[in-house]
Amino acid sequence: MGITSLSALDGRYEKKVSPLRDIFSEYGLIRHRVFVEIKWLKFLSTDMALYQADGLAIEKIDAIYEEFGAAQARHVKAIEKKTNHDVKAVEYYIREKLEEAGLSGLKEWVHFACTSEDINNCAYALMLKKGRSVLIDALSHLLGRFEEMAKEYKALPMMSRTHGQPASPTTLGKELVNFAWRIRHEMDKFQSAGLYCKMNGASGNFNAHAFAFPQVDWIEASRRFITASLGLNPLFYTTQINPYHYIAELLHILTRIAATFLDLDRDLWAYISLGYFRQKIRVGEVGSSTMPHKVNPIDFENSEGNMGLAISLMNHVAVKLLQSRFQRDLSDSTVLRNLGVIFGYLLLGFKSTLKGLDKLEVNEEMISEDLDANPALVAEPVQTVMRVYGMENAYEKLKTLTRGQILTKENIDRFIDDLEGIPDAVRKRMKSLSPRDYTGLAEMLVDHYFSGG
Repeated sequence: MGITSLSALDGRYEKKVSPLRDIFSEYGLIRHRVFVEIKWLKFLSTDMALYQADGLAIEKIDAIYEEFGAAQARHVKAIEKKTNHDVKAVEYYIREKLEEAGLSGLKEWVHFACTSEDINNCAYALMLKKGRSVLIDALSHLLGRFEEMAKEYKALPMMSRTHGQPASPTTLGKELVNFAWRIRHEMDKFQSAGLYCKMNGASGNFNAHAFAFPQVDWIEASRRFITASLGLNPLFYTTQINPYHYIAELLHILTRIAATFLDLDRDLWAYISLGYFRQKIRVGEVGSSTMPHKVNPIDFENSEGNMGLAISLMNHVAVKLLQSRFQRDLSDSTVLRNLGVIFGYLLLGFKSTLKGLDKLEVNEEMISEDLDANPALVAEPVQTVMRVYGMENAYEKLKTLTRGQILTKENIDRFIDDLEGIPDAVRKRMKSLSPRDYTGLAEMLVDHYFSGG
């Protein structure tokens, strides 16, 4: 931790990603393994009655997890130095605790018929469930900020830019709602995606389970344990390991979310560069080490960088976890340990974007100046009306008038006056149109979003 950390997430950005530490750290992984082992040990007695444990014994078993903290995790790591096996170390730790609690007779039921992956894949699913809640909370704050700004500026006309060139006007609120909709769309998918785990033994066939207790419906028992004891979705068709399609699905959704934020960060950066937004100045803050006047859009740049890192990792992990040689190899193990890194980069990026948004002030004067400086933006509605009234080559005529030319309102008005076959009322409406009035249904679309459309 701190200044000697190898990872920026555990050094420079330690406080910003702290909500993830107890979930995805080594301590978090060990604690979730202990939780799964304890739940399985209890399930074998309370649900399946394979051994007898009275109420007092169950309380003592529960206490092994409830009293588990960083010191206990360090003890597990000390055991691992001897076993050279992380999950076996957890098993031995629980056996020790049972002995201390006077429950030595239950020791052989710890890790009963399990392979390490049974414990690990359940632990990771539980960790992802908690990690998802952290990201959803951050996204919800961001989404709320976008929606707040979209409402406030739904009627503020703004020139669009397609291919970087002046294009048909929009409103600032509508552009923000575009991003709000994209974020909400993917956030809903992320929140509702299933979390799956398996509890089916060394090669996924309940081999040891069925041999020891052939009369038990182990498929149904596995389903009950996973759904009732862990609150997850059961997976039955596996090798020794979970195929992790559900993690790939989660990461693909998160990749789309991160890519949306890349798009957003770059747009906001560009709008700041154009002067559409000012950045609030904070006392004592330095923008440049040599140019005192500068206030740099560093929060959006920070978010962009971290989203890029997250996307790179997610693309690799989503593909890697779907592959394993025959029934098991261990190449997934080190990859899974980096899920917290992915969530860390994402959380850091979300927080940076939110921080950047909170610094923004809309520069309505600059936005208006851009609209006023581009009267040619009304060429689209003029040529469209010309088509309605049967005028040939309407597009080409406006193209000749506008492309590469410096236009004024007077030029356009004269052009409209010279048009034949246009009713006077329509001609008057065309001449009264200005870029700031030509925003289509932008306001209505913002309202439509908030009405659930």
